[in-house]
Amino acid sequence: MSMLSVRALMLLLSLEQPLRSGNFAAIYDRVRNAGVSQIPPDAGALESVCAAVDTACLWYLKQVLCLQRSAATVLLLRKQGIPAQLVIGASHMPFKAHAWVEVDGKVVNDRSYMNEMYSVLDRC
Repeated sequence: MSMLSVRALMLLLSLEQPLRSGNFAAIYDRVRNAGVSQIPPDAGALESVCAAVDTACLWYLKQVLCLQRSAATVLLLRKQGIPAQLVIGASHMPFKAHAWVEVDGKVVNDRSYMNEMYSVLDRC
């Protein structure tokens, strides 16, 4: 497991407590307040981060929720200098909510058509 995957796993773990207690605002605030590093991103950083989070999800002992996975992805991408956004959406019938990550308006950690399936509620 790469060092980036270990960091992703640690982030997933740190986001578990707020999820377990239903404190979604804490996760939202953490992502909203995370700045983008001024260091220019390495070539391939976007793909490396997404792959590291996928690997960390495999090692996580529980099912990783979309908000947890997406928040961790955004935090890692921003640390790499990539201005990622956490997007939260919902569908009406049947009611479902989902979270994903976008960079420059493109979904990077999920299916590319997420914003067609869900009405966007917020971006941070």
